[in-house]
Amino acid sequence: MSSTADKRVLSGMRPTGRLHLGHYHGVLKNWVKLQHEYECFFFIADWHALTTHYEDVRGIENSVWEMLADWLAAGVDPSHAVLFVQSRMPQHAELHLLLSMMTPLPWLERVPTYKDQQEQLKEKDLATYGFLGYPLLQSADILLYKARHVPVGADQVAHVELTREVARRFNHLFGREPGFQEAVDQAIDKMGKKSARVYVDLRRRYQELGDADALATAQALVRDQSNITLGDKERLLGALEGLGKIILPEPQALLTPAARMPGLDGRKMAKSYGNAISLRDESDVVAEKVRKMPTDTARVRRTDAGEPTRCPVWALHEVYSDEARRTWVMEGCRSAGIGCLECKKPIIDAINDELAPMRQRAAEIERNPDMLRSIIAEGCARAREVAEDTMDEVREAMGLAYR
Repeated sequence: MSSTADKRVLSGMRPTGRLHLGHYHGVLKNWVKLQHEYECFFFIADWHALTTHYEDVRGIENSVWEMLADWLAAGVDPSHAVLFVQSRMPQHAELHLLLSMMTPLPWLERVPTYKDQQEQLKEKDLATYGFLGYPLLQSADILLYKARHVPVGADQVAHVELTREVARRFNHLFGREPGFQEAVDQAIDKMGKKSARVYVDLRRRYQELGDADALATAQALVRDQSNITLGDKERLLGALEGLGKIILPEPQALLTPAARMPGLDGRKMAKSYGNAISLRDESDVVAEKVRKMPTDTARVRRTDAGEPTRCPVWALHEVYSDEARRTWVMEGCRSAGIGCLECKKPIIDAINDELAPMRQRAAEIERNPDMLRSIIAEGCARAREVAEDTMDEVREAMGLAYR
């Protein structure tokens, strides 16, 4: 792999229309940071939306553009990240189909979210191949771009592990090109005497002694080689673990900091709960929503003492207030020194300060809707180059490159 590919990140979101503070704190803030540290591919997962909403597709198109506008307003920058729409890239569907030919059915049935979502969404008919196969479509999304890092929360690690297993099985089945060992020996010779000797010794230490540090050092040595082709690098990396040529590299989960954005009623913020603050809510709308938040039921009158930890407003102070402000809330509430509206005012100010630049950018975007189409067209073109290179290798490995 090239050093660029080693720093490649892929992540996507289902189009749900306008986003709220839960999306911002849970995903977008992290994306804005990652785009300056990695080569990032961020995509709108409109096919994934169909796995649970295939019966009503009327809002998907509008949701795509609304969500993209919020990405940009939140600071995701198309000059630093590749932004594209999944359904504009037929290579995702092709790789998903080809991977489905060799992926054991029990691998999909054991994905934790498969049964969990069926329980949570009992009102929907999810006895479909699309729902069963959506983790494999996720794997295709990742492997198509040879992404080495996938930012996920702890609950999504199982999906990345499935992708690793799929890549491992693919490489084992299809990476054994004719004359593989001879090609590996030739690639070792091309490294030069010193690097070749180090590579062979590190490979022996890993394969015979199980030295994981030797494996990591050998992988770094191969990737740093400037005098061998990408294909030779992939052969040398595969030979380290006895797999064959690595066509689809295994990604790693890039664990994101836990960020549970509380909603206006204390539960997790979600549109379906009606407890969300949109990234484009005007300042007076934010103020009205926060003022209407429920508080500690023990505070019937202004002079009644309360307990902040029983109040949904306290959860927002944990997100937006510094230690001094939180101390003021704790002492003031428990002594009835401050009223609930006084307690809510700093939250209103903090949220509006956070949203102000996003509102401004969103207003500029709304005045120029063609810009969104241009960004996606350019992003798809950039993504397509990478995707088609991968599919060329996949088709060749699977004997489908004939004319």
